Amino acid sequence: MIERFATVRGLRLAWLDGRGDGAPILALHGHFGRARCFAPLAAALAPRYRVIALEQRGHGHSDRAGDYGPDEYVADAAEFLRGLGAGPVIVLGHSMGGVVAFRLAARHPELVRALVVEEGGALNRPPDVPHPVLDVRDWPRRAATLDGLRRAIEARGIPDAGYFLESAVEHPDGWGLLFDRDDMVASQRALIGDWWADWLGSSCPALLIHGPESFVLPTAQARAMAGRRPGTVLRELPGCGHWAHDDDPAAFASAVREFLAAL
Repeated sequence: MIERFATVRGLRLAWLDGRGDGAPILALHGHFGRARCFAPLAAALAPRYRVIALEQRGHGHSDRAGDYGPDEYVADAAEFLRGLGAGPVIVLGHSMGGVVAFRLAARHPELVRALVVEEGGALNRPPDVPHPVLDVRDWPRRAATLDGLRRAIEARGIPDAGYFLESAVEHPDGWGLLFDRDDMVASQRALIGDWWADWLGSSCPALLIHGPESFVLPTAQARAMAGRRPGTVLRELPGCGHWAHDDDPAAFASAVREFLAAL
C-alpha cells in the first residue's frame, strides 16, 4: 500500500492506497490505530477490491485537531470520499472506526454501498461496556528502545502492546507514540453514548464481525444489533477478541470476502 496525503476540512490526513482498479473499500481504524493495520486485508482482497485506508484525525501521520467528537470523524470521512470522487463505496471500520462507518451510512447514504463493522457497538457506555475509556495519560512519552517502550506500556496493565506499537516511531530523543495521549482520552470519552439510532438509520447490506472473547462488544449486544437491523449478517469468529483482524487474519478476510461476494 502506498501512503498518500489529502487536505480534508483543513487537516492534512494520511491514507494508504491499495491501488488497482477494483471496487473501492474505505477502511477506518479504531482508537490508537493506524491505517496500515488493514494491509493484510488489502492483500487478501486484491485485485478485486481496492482498500483505501484513512488515517483519522489525531492518529498516525494525520494532523491533530481541536475536536474529536464522533460527528467530526464522520464529516472527515464524508469529505475525504467526496474529494476522491468516490461513492457509493463499501465502508469497513474497526471499533471506533466501525461506529464512524455506520454513522456515515446513516447520515450520508449516498456515499455508502455496504457496511463491514468489526467490533463497533451500538451502545458504548457502562454497564454494557464497563470500561469505555483506556486512560493512557500516564504512558511514557519516550523510551530508549522500542522494547523499552513495549515494556513500559505493558507495565501499565496492557497484556500485549503490539497494537499500540503500530504507532511507535523513533525520535531524536528516543522511541515514542505518534498519537497524543490527551487527545486519545478525549476522543474515547466523546464516543461514550447510545448509537442505536445511527446503527438502525441505514438500509444498506451490513456485515457485523464479532470476536466472542472481546472485552469491548458484548456478544449479547452483537446479536441484538444483527437481529434488529434488517440486511445484517453476523459473523462470530471463534477464539478472537476485540482485534479479530489481528487474532485470525485469514478468518477475518474470509468473512469479508464471502460477504462482498454476496452483494
